[in-house]
Amino acid sequence: MDPVSLIVLSFLLPPLAVYLAVGVGDALWLNLLLTLMGYVPGIIHALIVVT
Repeated sequence: MDPVSLIVLSFLLPPLAVYLAVGVGDALWLNLLLTLMGYVPGIIHALIVVT
């Protein structure tokens, strides 16, 4: 998938962006947990994973 669209998706739906970037794994579960705890930590983690 296009890197720019993954970055935009990281702001809208962080777990989906991580899933599309790396698939199901530890990064996805960590991002899902961070997103549930607070939306901003999920965005930050998604941006780190995607870029």
